[in-house]
Amino acid sequence: MAGGGQQIELKLKEGKRAYFASDQHFGAPDDFESRIREKRFVRWLDEIKSDCQYLFLLGDLFDFWFEYRQVVPRGFVRVLGKLAELSDSGIQIYFWTGNHDLWMRDYLEKEINATIFRDRKTFVINKTRFFIAHGDGLGPGDKGYKRMKKVFTNKIAQFLFYLLHPDFAVWLGITTSRKNKLISGAEDVKFLGEDQEWLAIYSLKKLEMEHFDYFLFGHRHLPMQIELGKNSKYVNLGDWVGHFTYAVFDGENLKLERDIA
Repeated sequence: MAGGGQQIELKLKEGKRAYFASDQHFGAPDDFESRIREKRFVRWLDEIKSDCQYLFLLGDLFDFWFEYRQVVPRGFVRVLGKLAELSDSGIQIYFWTGNHDLWMRDYLEKEINATIFRDRKTFVINKTRFFIAHGDGLGPGDKGYKRMKKVFTNKIAQFLFYLLHPDFAVWLGITTSRKNKLISGAEDVKFLGEDQEWLAIYSLKKLEMEHFDYFLFGHRHLPMQIELGKNSKYVNLGDWVGHFTYAVFDGENLKLERDIA
């Protein structure tokens, strides 16, 4: 499980790319609809396999996730199998826990050799500097969720949940995750305006201290690009619930694109 610390420097090989996606929320709103979206995402992963060197998943891959020592939630075999295939082929996978799957432990590390981050991280790819995070709890506002996140990340609260039988605990987690706005955060899937988007505001504050070419986030479920200055941009990846958007970096430029079914 990787933490903060120094930036990670990567080099894209000729003809290779880095791909970024977020907020698939597999498991929601129900198993039937989730399976349709899972198959679409797996198809996309298969399509990018030939030129993908680095795959960045910025959180909320699952709508609910909790790992016991010997038990994980059932389902998601298609996406997990495809991620394992990509990893086995040499593609490096970086995974951020989101507000829906923040109880991730080491399952993806062991099964698909993913590098897991719980917090923001700095990457330099071909001399281009990225600030990357899921985005939950950052910037002004969203106070209700920020209070709730303290409960979710509390070791005692996690231990008490761990004591529940997995059948009941996972059912409770899935039901609560689908219905509780505090777990989802305050995103309303509507553009607030460049001067009101809290992750853009957060990015501008960070930019006062050090330069980043791109600030990449998920969480808002709304694809957007906002110029922060002459040489810096805030990019939200959107989601794979309604927008089916992702970003691709070719070593020089980052583009926000949409999967065409």
